[in-house]
Amino acid sequence: MTADFSQIRRIEHLPARIAGHIGKEIAEGRIKPGEKLPTEHLLAKTFGVSRSVVREAIAQLRNEGLVDTRQGVGAFVTEGMGRGSIRIEQTDLHHRDSFRSLFQLRIPLEIEAAGLAAVHHDDADLKKLDDSLAQMTGADKWTDQGIVADLIFHRTLAAATHNEYFPLFIGFIAERISLAINAARAAAVLEEIVETTIAEHVAIRDAVVTRDPAKARAAMHDHLMGAAGRLDLTLEIF
Repeated sequence: MTADFSQIRRIEHLPARIAGHIGKEIAEGRIKPGEKLPTEHLLAKTFGVSRSVVREAIAQLRNEGLVDTRQGVGAFVTEGMGRGSIRIEQTDLHHRDSFRSLFQLRIPLEIEAAGLAAVHHDDADLKKLDDSLAQMTGADKWTDQGIVADLIFHRTLAAATHNEYFPLFIGFIAERISLAINAARAAAVLEEIVETTIAEHVAIRDAVVTRDPAKARAAMHDHLMGAAGRLDLTLEIF
């Protein structure tokens, strides 16, 4: 493989940046269909980031249909015909109206996912939710690790619906919406943002545990509205 992976400096959203870099290598043919990506360890070392950040970048590539992951084996570039047709460039979301529109789309998907997760989750799903919460709570002033844990929480909740399309679409959108986390951190006192955000996630988790879909939907609604408020977004909710 002749792909040129240069170290990426730490900026707002590392997983998306890394996914974009690898995606470009794939698009320009330097990594070919059927070829295996370097290991998480090697990619983390090459980009100068943690393995969890690399894991999220690969998850984004998987959601875009660019790679297929095989447990215990690695990630492989998919054939062009097998790739998904939905693609949103991160630069498009620099425009406030585009970002607001995508955030608006996220709301009904995640609210319904929370309700379904309350009904269909199993013990393994709950453990993953708790693990991601533990990562969020333990992050020092919510560094990159905390942001990744936030994304994992939402992806895990989507998977807990046991409807394969929820993690597919929510994962795709969440990767792009994730810059909202950084924007929110910059817009207010960090400690207050972290405390509030974690409390909202805990409320979602606790509602899911009760297997009460209405309560879970309400908790997710409150979280998303809170996130929108921290970003100064005005949304049409009826």
